[in-house]
This record gives sequence, structure tokens and C-alpha cells, in this order.
Amino acid sequence: MNRIERLLEEMCPEGVDYKSLNELCTKPKYIKWSEIDSSEFIYIDLESVDRDLNKICDVKTINKEDAPSRAKQIVETGDILFGTTRPLLRRYCIIKPEYDRQICSTGFCVLRPSSNKIINNYLYHHITTDEFFKYIEKVQKGASYPAVSDIEVRKYRIPVPPLPIQHEIVKILDKFTELEAELEAELEAELEARKKQYEYFRNDLLSFELTDKPKNRIERMVKEMCPEGVRYNSLSDVTELPKKRISAIELNSENYVGVDNLLQDKHGKTISDYVPLEGNLLQYKKGDVLVGNIRPYLRKIWFASNSGGTNGDVLVFRIAKDHREELADRYFYHLLASESFFNYCIKHSKGAKMPRGDKKAIQRFRIPIPPLLIQHEIVSILDKFHSLTSSLTDGLPAELAARRKQYEYYRDKLLTFKEKING
Repeated sequence: MNRIERLLEEMCPEGVDYKSLNELCTKPKYIKWSEIDSSEFIYIDLESVDRDLNKICDVKTINKEDAPSRAKQIVETGDILFGTTRPLLRRYCIIKPEYDRQICSTGFCVLRPSSNKIINNYLYHHITTDEFFKYIEKVQKGASYPAVSDIEVRKYRIPVPPLPIQHEIVKILDKFTELEAELEAELEAELEARKKQYEYFRNDLLSFELTDKPKNRIERMVKEMCPEGVRYNSLSDVTELPKKRISAIELNSENYVGVDNLLQDKHGKTISDYVPLEGNLLQYKKGDVLVGNIRPYLRKIWFASNSGGTNGDVLVFRIAKDHREELADRYFYHLLASESFFNYCIKHSKGAKMPRGDKKAIQRFRIPIPPLLIQHEIVSILDKFHSLTSSLTDGLPAELAARRKQYEYYRDKLLTFKEKING
């Protein structure tokens, strides 16, 4: 018999009381913007919460002049945020001290545990369970854009053992999450080192500076085959703008690409959580290069592995027919994945809150076009680096998934109690 079992036998011999979240949590106050001076606040909207890390990663600063209509709820340290718009996306987190007394969207249900009834981390572990999300799926409303009300969230019932038992459970489960965070930090550091190495070699290989003493095979080939230097052309010279449209009803999650499902930092794309139900979209083809044109500093790019449709927030680059014999598609991708291209896009973007790349300026970006033999040699080197970073990127979720399963097993066992029958 372990310590928790002993405590349960001693303190709850007849079972544990179950209570609704409404009984256990107080509600946050709303900010009165009319009474606020020029003070600025951190604003946490739905997109601020990373769904994999379950923490706040991307926030905005607002004041009374530019506050969105949904910026109303005042959060405090220890509050638990749960996203009620498209709730099965599982956006949830705990408010850390750096966000105390800041503002969050009404798209969150803010759960503020009553300190004399329940520990915030104990409640947090409950809302990560499949049982909680089965309940949410049952009570959410709306087909194309589902949502769940605060009232329904707060009706959810959880077991509430005495505080000493809650503390013991939290101690065990928090240790699992701490170990998971440490593992993730280690793997992320290794991945970051590989990515920096990859970027260094990409920038070096694509610089094409003529030198009297070539230091590698590429430089020797350039000196031999391009003694007067490598030819440069603007993107508009060597690409064609896709014009064909495709009906949204022909698309599914595999072949719809919006800026939201292009991953940050040149990590490609993921399957979309959203697919348009109507309208016509720009068609892209396998081998095209898709680049996110909103907030170009996020460096979103994907070498298309299939055909599909995209919207106006994504730029589609396609090598023109009369240049396909002199420009290799993977070489072209590596040019657009370079830091010089994204720095150029950032420099030529407009808008403060949501900068967007200037399409005409981007078409003027100049790229080097060495002989195909050199292009293929560069691609061979860079694709090997790409495979190394990709294997690490793919391995990271697998490692974390194994830890997550272990955590979920113990979480479900520790949070399952015999319900006390009252009366």
C-alpha cells in the first residue's frame, strides 16, 4: 500500500466527494477600459497558447486604444485557461507570475481554483484527461466552428479528495511533467545546434564568392565553370505566377495549405485543422515552393509534396517553363529557405501589428543560377543536412510521446477515485 492509498483509507474510507468546477472555482473580473489610463497590458489570445507545450509563447501588448473586443478578462497567477473556441484543439495552460494581472481573451474559460478547496495544479491535471475532453466533445455546439460555453465547462465534475492527498498526487504528476520538460530542452538544444550548422553551410554554399584559394569542392567547381562569376536573375525573371483556381470543396485536410498550418522556422507544414467550405483558392502543384507572407519573420516555407489549394496569405513560387532546364527545383527551394531571402522579405514587409511581405518587392529578389552540375552538388549536401535535422525533429515528438504516455498512465490511475455516496 502506497502513501496515497494509506491517506485515502485514513481520510476517505467511504469514498471521495465529486464537485463541479463551478463549485470549486471563482470567476475572473473584467477590465473596464473606460477607467484605464494609457497603461499597456500583455494580451493573451487563443493563438498565444502553444498546444504542444501548453504554455504561453506568443503575446501582444495592448492599451485602451487598440484593445480587441474580446480582450476583457483579468488573469492572475495560478489561473487555468481553457480555450472554448474549437475546444478539441486542446488549448490550455496555467498562468505564470509574469502574466499576473494581465488580460486574456473571452475565448478562454478562466478557472480560478478556490485555495481552501482545491490546488490549481491538481485541477490542471484533470483538464488534461481524455475524460474531460470526452465531456467537452459531448457538450460543444456548432459544426463548422464548434465552441463550448463557460457554463458547460464549469458543470464538469471532478473528485475532490482532502488537500493532503491532492498535494501528494500533484507532487508525483508534476515530477513527470518536469522530466518531460527537461528532456524536451535537451533535445531542442541538440536540434538547434544542428539547425545552426545547417544554416551556416547553406549560407556559405549559396554565397558564390570567387576566391583564389577554393576551400571546398563547390568553390573549385565555381572557379572552374564560372570564372567570371555566377549569373543572377530576379525571381520575376525565372518564375511564373500560378493563376489556376481550385474549388474549396475539392480540398481536404491533406491538400489545403493556409498560413496557419505552415510551420515556423522552415519546418514545412502540418495537416490543417481548418479547410474552407466554399470559394475558389489558388492551386499549387507538387514541386512548387510555398512561403507564408504574413509575419515573414516566422520563416514559414514548404516544398510542396502534393497538389492542392492555398489562400492569399501564402506565396506560391513556380519555376517558369522556359527555365526548368537550368534551375533545379530543390536548389530553388534551398535558395528561398535561406536567411538572405527571409531577411529580404522582412525588410520589404508592411504593417506594424501583422506585417505582410510586399509581393512586388519580393519578385525583385535576385538569386544565383550556377550550372546545373553545381546546383545538384549543393542540393546533395544540403539535403543531407536537411535529413539530419528532420530526423531529430521527427524523433523529438516520438521521445516526448513515450514520456507523455507514461505520465497519462499514472495520471489516470491517480485521478480515479471511488465516489462517496451522500445521504
